[in-house]
Amino acid sequence: MNKKTLKILLSLFALNSITLYLYFSSHPDHFRHNFPKNHYITTGNRFSSSENHPNLHSSVVSQSKPWPILPSYLPWSQNPNVGWRSCEGYFGNGFTRKIDLLKTSPEIHRKFGENRDSGGGGGWFRCFFSETLQSSICEGGVIRMNPEKILMSKGGEKLEKVIGRGEEEELPIFENGAFEIEVNERTKIGKKLADENFLNKYLPEGEISKHTMRELIDSIRLVGANDFHCSEWIEEPSLLITRFEYANLFHTVTDWYSAYAASRVTGLPSRPHLVFVDGHCETQLEETWRALFSSLTYAKNFSGPVCFRHAILSPLGYETALFKGLSESIDCIGAPAHDLWQNPNDRKTARLSEFGEMIRAAFGFPVDRQNIPRTVTGPNVLFVRREDYLAHPRHGGKVQPRLSNEQEVFDSIKSWSLNHTECKLNVINGLFAHMSMKEQVRAIQDASVIVGAHGAGLTHIVSAAPKAIILEIISSEYRRPHFALIAQWKGLEYHPIDLEGSYADPPVVIDKLSSILRSLAC
Repeated sequence: MNKKTLKILLSLFALNSITLYLYFSSHPDHFRHNFPKNHYITTGNRFSSSENHPNLHSSVVSQSKPWPILPSYLPWSQNPNVGWRSCEGYFGNGFTRKIDLLKTSPEIHRKFGENRDSGGGGGWFRCFFSETLQSSICEGGVIRMNPEKILMSKGGEKLEKVIGRGEEEELPIFENGAFEIEVNERTKIGKKLADENFLNKYLPEGEISKHTMRELIDSIRLVGANDFHCSEWIEEPSLLITRFEYANLFHTVTDWYSAYAASRVTGLPSRPHLVFVDGHCETQLEETWRALFSSLTYAKNFSGPVCFRHAILSPLGYETALFKGLSESIDCIGAPAHDLWQNPNDRKTARLSEFGEMIRAAFGFPVDRQNIPRTVTGPNVLFVRREDYLAHPRHGGKVQPRLSNEQEVFDSIKSWSLNHTECKLNVINGLFAHMSMKEQVRAIQDASVIVGAHGAGLTHIVSAAPKAIILEIISSEYRRPHFALIAQWKGLEYHPIDLEGSYADPPVVIDKLSSILRSLAC
């Protein structure tokens, strides 16, 4: 091991240690002790009682996945000096304003510490607000979810069993008391956690027609210990998430990013468990949700009131920079984390590279390499295809064509590559609808050049290697900046081919591809 590698490993170890310290020093003690007599531990997608684990007694066996070591990781610690609309404000920890809605005093803890069938000294709740994104990450403890007061379909069903189901059936409606927090101060019992002024200031609806995180917090009621009964306790941190456009890769990536950022901002020492507070059916994208986080279940899978020692609410995907960048100017450029660690720059970011490494690491792929590995025969040219597939209950199984002669373009590139004398090329047919998510990520990370028509599948470039080059073929009807922006924010080389309609002249595409390959000495 050379000195440079050793130095990097020691630096990452130090950052990890700092993160653990900040977490345990900034979070209240009440979710680290005073566990109820029949506490629960998480086991994959199921939650089992300590009665089935007699050797656990009052300790908790962690079932959480550890955070992987990521070369592009930079600390997410609270920094009040993060600039408004800076790159860190958009993509990192710009959630610098802390608002405590509910605190628990040490005196109450000492008084109620022996009541092990409840939350001990009562619950707590706070939010971190971002002036840049105009959204909040919230967290709390000793929170009870009452699934019977959340009106929505069960969720997690096989797609074939719910064909035709309306979206309104899948999105939650929260009745009063759908969520509750235990308190021991009599003056607070029966009241709402948050008033309308708080919701308007820290959870503004903006252009979002149904802001489910705001509605969830609006449903929270404060109850006394005598009325706080739980059929199950979840001891490890859990992310409560409601998804929109859950079968679309681009929108799901915004949800992944929001969940990842919320986990980092709240300083979780390991990856949280997920609870989907929606009634959407199962999709292929759940494979990545399960890989990224420790476990996954649906709110309606619980048979009775379930209590969380620590619950985190992440912003909607619509509130991330990935989505906001489509309608407002986010002038940020991707840069190596090592450079930003030595020379911070408000106009540069490594956060998208960090996130892409997180996805790759979640599937067990190496993230410590900076160069794209060439196969024995030569570089990979990945052509991301658009295919017909059944996406959700209201989908007819047909995708909108963005490139009318896609097959002709692919066949022409394939034929041309066989006679390319400068180097041997591997042209990969990216039929993603017929590949697992892990296989898709593998194809992306191994590609030197990624080619495709404008479509959600190109969102995978968040996981591309740092030296990958993007070639997007854009029809006149779909001139949208999604993938040019992701490439910019990751620091990837990007080339567009703008079409007059939806037909691409194969020689024009091949000429552009040939020029890109010459820059790779191929």
